[in-house]
Amino acid sequence: MAAPHLKIAEENAPDLEALLLAQKKACLADPYPSHAKRIERLDKLHNALLDNRARIIAAISQDFSNRAPAETELAEIMTLLDGIGYYRKRLKKLMKPQNRHVPLTVMPASVQVQYQPLGVIGIVVPWNFPIFLALSPLVGALAAGNRAMLKSSEFAPATGDLLKEIIASLYDEDEVTVVTGGVEVATAFTALPFDHLVFTGSTQVGRIVMKAAAENLTPVTLELGGKSPAIVHDDFPMEEAAARIAFGKCFNAGQICVAPDYVLCPRGKVEAFASAYAAIVAKRYPELRDNKDYTAIITERQKARLEAVLLDAKEKGAEIRPINPKSEDLSGTRKMPMTMVLGASDDMLVLQDEIFGPILPIVPYDTLDEAIAYVNGRDRPLALYYFDWNKDRAGEMTKRTHSGGVCINDTVSHVGADDIPFGGIGPSGMGHYHGKEGFLNFSKAKGVVRKGKIDAASFVAPPWDNFMFRSLKTIQGLRFRRRKIKPAK
Repeated sequence: MAAPHLKIAEENAPDLEALLLAQKKACLADPYPSHAKRIERLDKLHNALLDNRARIIAAISQDFSNRAPAETELAEIMTLLDGIGYYRKRLKKLMKPQNRHVPLTVMPASVQVQYQPLGVIGIVVPWNFPIFLALSPLVGALAAGNRAMLKSSEFAPATGDLLKEIIASLYDEDEVTVVTGGVEVATAFTALPFDHLVFTGSTQVGRIVMKAAAENLTPVTLELGGKSPAIVHDDFPMEEAAARIAFGKCFNAGQICVAPDYVLCPRGKVEAFASAYAAIVAKRYPELRDNKDYTAIITERQKARLEAVLLDAKEKGAEIRPINPKSEDLSGTRKMPMTMVLGASDDMLVLQDEIFGPILPIVPYDTLDEAIAYVNGRDRPLALYYFDWNKDRAGEMTKRTHSGGVCINDTVSHVGADDIPFGGIGPSGMGHYHGKEGFLNFSKAKGVVRKGKIDAASFVAPPWDNFMFRSLKTIQGLRFRRRKIKPAK
């Protein structure tokens, strides 16, 4: 079905329909790219990351006004190289058709599952990790044999322009292409009849994207975030918990969809945790204003939103504790100090909406059951972090709570583990990419039954009162008798 013509008022707006049509025609001409072709496409991306490392770091830092180079290396470049390496090593096995069980009613035959490329994948890129969250789903899409169109974020324009230049130097437009532009382009992009659409962003916008995709019955992968809790058990050392949580929360100044959004801390140890957290943050970031290691907020609009969240909490009675070791004046910059919020209540914005910035509420609990009930009483988050050396309790935590992913005694690192799926559940998203699940997500698992020269159906065909059909019923009756139900313990 062709998309309705979408006029975009933005100057120099791309012709999205023409780009999609070209890619769809290319898919028809090469519906199942060879293993060698897929590896070639991945290797081009691998080399481009190495060749453009410094430019990527500079562009992202320009968009943020300051992004720590090490954070870009770790989160945007190293993880992508690992992801490409994962598929290079395993792609041949993933592409191989799988033989499946042949039931008696289908014999004689072979039964297989073949993994076919979906076609053209649309990828809507957010601003917080504008290279990783563009190319990570692209890597899975290319490994599965697809073509792709990417819409870069207008809030990271320097990175978007660089990404467009790099991709254009690697691939023909009918293989992979990047489009830039504002809200109108993004809206038109999500309305296109892609074969699959990947969106990373807020839950609110995710609903709009899913509604637009539904008009074309386009399947979606949504990575939406939410309020990811960090739960610290009473037996766990508060200093150790503070250090590990601080790494994930301070990274990119908390502008991560899987950042620890709030901490559930034993009531009697809230002050111990807060003191330890303040000490470790101050040690790692002894100054803020001119510190190249401390990332700024992406836009003034986002900074104003975060300041409003703090003001709301303060006016409603919460205690606000900024961690600013030198008490620097940060006006004129987009930097915000990491700030703890104590005594927050559910009527405050800080405990209602995803924070997505350097603000950490610390919520007390009395029993572990109470902490679990607190998490389960809210929308299912993209990540959950639990700190406890006891493996049995940790195992129970993973079973009794629902989240997109889990880290035990760590934060955010599960995103970099290439052999496990990354994805949300419910309000935190749907679908997966990374690893085997990423390949499957961007493939059509097509069931294929192959019959030989013997037509077994002719022996059981009507009239149904024949010997072969009666025999088949008898065999089935012997194989599938009523089961005695054993009560589960």
